Amino acid sequence: MSTAAAPVRTLRTGTVLADLLPASRVRDLALVAGGAALTGLAAQLTVPVPGSPVPVSGQTFAALLVGTALGARRGFLALALYALAGMAGVPWFAEAASGYAMPSFGYVLGMLLAATVVGALARRGADRSVLRTAGTMVLGSAVIYAVGVPYLALATGMTLGQAVAAGLTPFLIGDALKAALAMGALPAAWKLAGRKG
Repeated sequence: MSTAAAPVRTLRTGTVLADLLPASRVRDLALVAGGAALTGLAAQLTVPVPGSPVPVSGQTFAALLVGTALGARRGFLALALYALAGMAGVPWFAEAASGYAMPSFGYVLGMLLAATVVGALARRGADRSVLRTAGTMVLGSAVIYAVGVPYLALATGMTLGQAVAAGLTPFLIGDALKAALAMGALPAAWKLAGRKG
């Protein structure tokens, strides 16, 4: 007696994980608000870095996951809500900070752009395999640093080399671990979604 395998649903490129939920404006609003809240919660997971005004936090990982899972438009809106609410006084930036007069605010701006970039790549299937997910996370992190490090230099009066030493180099190992987590989680979520239905 043979056992038939469970049907595997083919999920077309052009969709992101959030598109697997029933479509509605309420869904989109909830996803945007939830993405902002997730980023704010993850930002509270911090470890100070000696000699740097920028702590290691979970907010960059959350921002990249939000962008990838929600897509470019909703990812941008979620991170825009996160940034605007934080600028308005919600204490949900890293270390319960708020406002825009802090040396690490450039990273928040970089996350806004990175969520958009990784969301656009996810629409093209860049989160469905381990290697493509790794490339997507590396590119997203590079976008965050491309904005955050020069902003750090301008805000503190550091040279660019000092800003790289204080605002990039200490974070590379953590970023590699975050990318490894995403490399496992995102393709697994797609495989699970493909088996349902």
